[in-house]
Amino acid sequence: MTKIEVNGALLAYDDTGSGTPVVLLHAGIADRRMWREQVGPLAARHRVIALDLRGYGDSELPPTPFAHHDDVAGLLDALDIPRAALIGCSFGGAVAIDTALAHPDRVTALALVGTAASGHEWSDEANDLWDSLVGEIDPEDFAANAAGEVRFWVVGPGREPADVDPELLAFAREMDQRALAAELALSAIDVAELDPPAIGRLGELRMPVLVGAGTADVPDISRLADRIAAEAPHAIRLPDVPDAGHLLPLERPAPVNAALLDFLS
Repeated sequence: MTKIEVNGALLAYDDTGSGTPVVLLHAGIADRRMWREQVGPLAARHRVIALDLRGYGDSELPPTPFAHHDDVAGLLDALDIPRAALIGCSFGGAVAIDTALAHPDRVTALALVGTAASGHEWSDEANDLWDSLVGEIDPEDFAANAAGEVRFWVVGPGREPADVDPELLAFAREMDQRALAAELALSAIDVAELDPPAIGRLGELRMPVLVGAGTADVPDISRLADRIAAEAPHAIRLPDVPDAGHLLPLERPAPVNAALLDFLS
């Protein structure tokens, strides 16, 4: 792990391999460790940079305004990388899309797995699923909140916890507890959003876009993947990965790695 100053903050990242650069952007319930199954295979052909977004993981959070998408561009500047492909999951996918819209000359391609998008509103169905699967939790109880988020996102509405690898669930809960602490700290900072947000600007994504989801994820995620594929001019929609929840790069690395390597070749 290395740290580098980007826009006044020390950001943590792993830098592995050589070749055309690829930046990995983690989910909001995780940190850069969620890409542990992708780094090796991708690094055989690419320079792979797995970043902890500001405030998450080992990255710092000075009390100054910032934008995550500007941090990604700033990281490329700090590492003297003119352009890179961005791979993002969930919130990291939203940051990747925002970066591609705010700094289109810096992004060669987007690969989005289980992605979110800025400006996207969750359906009533998703809210009802949360209520039925998780319900109300004390917001100050990080352990209970992490367990609830892992139940909702990593297990998913169509599976039971016993259906999922217990090591994956334990790792996801540990990452999410750290992420929840990060989100609490971030709530006190002025974090700039892309304006206008990405959801109404998908047609501006002129670079190649790969988008996919897991069959066990919340249905909104697959629908959003469909929308991105329909509106981004050069998008490829992967078939949903069977028996995979929101952290599908961790849960089903083989099909994800194969798709990423093929897309980036």
